[in-house]
Amino acid sequence: MAVEALRLDGVTRRFGAVTALHGASLVVAPGEFVTLLGPSGCGKTTLLNLVAGFQTPDEGEIFLGGESVTRVPVWKRDIGMVFQSYALFPHMNVAENVAYGLRARGMPKVEAMGRVAEALRMVRLSGLEDRRPRQLSGGQQQRAALARALVIRPRILLLDEPFSALDRALRGGLQVEVREIQRAAGVATLFVTHDQHEALAMSDRIAVMSGGRIHQVGTPEEVYARPADRFVAGFVGDATVLRGRLRGLMGGTAGIEVGQAVLEADAAPLRGLSQGAPVDAFLRPETLSPGGPALLSGEVRSVVFQGGHVDVHLACAEAAGGRAVARLAPMLASGLAAGSVLELAGPSRCAAFPAEEPA
Repeated sequence: MAVEALRLDGVTRRFGAVTALHGASLVVAPGEFVTLLGPSGCGKTTLLNLVAGFQTPDEGEIFLGGESVTRVPVWKRDIGMVFQSYALFPHMNVAENVAYGLRARGMPKVEAMGRVAEALRMVRLSGLEDRRPRQLSGGQQQRAALARALVIRPRILLLDEPFSALDRALRGGLQVEVREIQRAAGVATLFVTHDQHEALAMSDRIAVMSGGRIHQVGTPEEVYARPADRFVAGFVGDATVLRGRLRGLMGGTAGIEVGQAVLEADAAPLRGLSQGAPVDAFLRPETLSPGGPALLSGEVRSVVFQGGHVDVHLACAEAAGGRAVARLAPMLASGLAAGSVLELAGPSRCAAFPAEEPA
């Protein structure tokens, strides 16, 4: 069995009276791309800084390649890191920036230049060795920073929101490029973002965080389709929340009554509730569509064209907050206008959690 690239065992970090990270545990396999996803202040950057060695945990242990590095200084951890700002040295050219970590390790110049050339080929910057950072585009700067992190052949690569300064069109292309480069390098990667679309697009697994805690670790499909709790259900992707009641539990499946319909859900979040208890059913907008037995209906408030799909927002009495959204193909939304009434069929399965307020 391969040694884990990274393991965190019950890692806690406090700043005075504030606990920024509560007993976090996480494993990253060799070559795996794991994303820390959550809102600002959730603890994801604190966790990244602990792995890097910029901070020391108050409790718990951190292992890289099976070796405890909890008290090992940053320069001895063999980690590669790409910061939000890229942190390229403006007075150095691209080759000198990429070679910096190798020179700091005392690598002979000839060997270092060979490694630099290899790293620049990997990120497609060959021929730009003599340019200064100011002469590069934003995407080229990001790839130069990535080459600098990879050239030392790190035990783990840490990416701290590296796309945040880029415009949306450039970000999409670079997400694909970075993932391809990471796969080619075969390096375990821990990526920090607050952007759920980035996390879903890039990750092997996602660790969803809030309030200094890891709520769920799973594949993009798992956290989207089978959220572990209502925070994950509400934070990852959009959702329409319908009020329902627990019909009963049978093994690992719960029956949820929503109006005249009965939907299935994972029973785990609902254990301990009595039959008839109020629950909230989370439905993804793309699972709602016209036609078939109506699960909900409402007055169309707005029709928002999004290119490949149309978001239809409804005033809906069955929905928590009185609002629902359906994500339809443009042809299905043709002719819809504010003020019209729309009936929507739903899926047979949903995510469900104890109601926040009695129905």
